[in-house]
Amino acid sequence: MELLKTLVDKGLRRELPTREEALAVLSTTDADLLDVVAAAGRVRREWFGRRVKLNYLVNLKSGLCPEDCSYCSQRLGSKAGVLKYTWLKPEEAAAAAQAGVAGGAKRVCLVASGRGPTDRDVARVSDTIAAIKGEDADVEVCACLGLLSDGQAERLREAGADAYNHNLNTSEATYGDICTTHDFSDRVATVQQAQSAGLSACSGLIAGMGERDEDLVDVVFALRELDPDSVPVNFLIPFEGTPLAKEWSLTPQRCLRILAMVRFVCPDVEVRLAGGREVHLRSMQPLALHLVNSIFLGDYLTSEGQAGKADLDMIADAGFLVEGAGTTTLPEHRTEDLVAVRRRGAGTELPPNA
Repeated sequence: MELLKTLVDKGLRRELPTREEALAVLSTTDADLLDVVAAAGRVRREWFGRRVKLNYLVNLKSGLCPEDCSYCSQRLGSKAGVLKYTWLKPEEAAAAAQAGVAGGAKRVCLVASGRGPTDRDVARVSDTIAAIKGEDADVEVCACLGLLSDGQAERLREAGADAYNHNLNTSEATYGDICTTHDFSDRVATVQQAQSAGLSACSGLIAGMGERDEDLVDVVFALRELDPDSVPVNFLIPFEGTPLAKEWSLTPQRCLRILAMVRFVCPDVEVRLAGGREVHLRSMQPLALHLVNSIFLGDYLTSEGQAGKADLDMIADAGFLVEGAGTTTLPEHRTEDLVAVRRRGAGTELPPNA
């Protein structure tokens, strides 16, 4: 397909595809799927070799959120049967984080439900970051606490946070359909606050909420414009007790096309396969490793992932290497470029073969 050759050539040059080209990836047929995966996989390997970065999520505070995001099991009025608890103590969170680090995770993601943190919450999270870094000074810590107020991103950075996650989730045009308690611009502003404070920005999307192809392309282009260092791609898990409980529209093939489109639009950015991969990709998860270069190890916020051992076996069986475990290789001529991309906004030094 001429389209795929064009997209590969652009990806190797870090050139953005056109909106029409991105839409065309989503409209390819199942018969073309392996060609699409192979083309996007070539771009992935050019910038990240065969490495897979592992991330581990620690849910610091669960449930009882005042926001009404339709996709979320912790939303206001949710009847989903999820755990509800207040803040974990720093030592409890650090112990949980160490389980992920022991499994090979390079980044720990600290997540708390709610519209956004109070200053007291930021102090709590700062203590937790100190406890985690006290166990392993090299582990990356990413905070995900909701909408930030003035000065909070700076305080998190001073406390040792390396990154901040706040997803755009869907296109600006359809954001009001999934949430009414805040808007798209609030999310953009929080990502920009994190970047201004010197935190590495992590921002992504949720697919499978009834959106059109145009919405998926729009949100990925909006993300590219924000220039985050990592882009998590979530696939909706339709929790009973939420407004999107019956939204079962994704197939494994559709998920792979979405991931390929994201890779073409974000060729040199860490693309992370996140929530819902086990549910929607199922036996085709190994193919996704040719498109993404980062996954979560273990469980998510309010849903279980597959066993960590199964993840590690899948990575090895597919011929990939866990980043930081043993000898990892990256095309030598791309090492300097990749380090610059990964360091962007983070303010931290990376080892020569990071």
